[in-house]
Amino acid sequence: YFRNEGSLTSTLRTLLFFTALMITLPVGLYFASKAYIFEGTLGMSDRDSYFYAAIIAVITVHVVLALFVYVAWNEGSRQWREGKQD
Repeated sequence: YFRNEGSLTSTLRTLLFFTALMITLPVGLYFASKAYIFEGTLGMSDRDSYFYAAIIAVITVHVVLALFVYVAWNEGSRQWREGKQD
């Protein structure tokens, strides 16, 4: 019983971490890349900087999702191996 509770806590912690990452990272990179990279450094117009910053945000979402799947897969297989040995 206690092993399942620890497993549930670990799974919930992982889910909450990636949920927070999914919300903050794409939004933060969108505004930071728009203001500092595309408009500031490269001197693009507002219209162009919106477009390229959105591409950065979409790529970030896909990277975070891929990382979540990788971590969840490894955590699940580790828990399965630990349960299988008992």
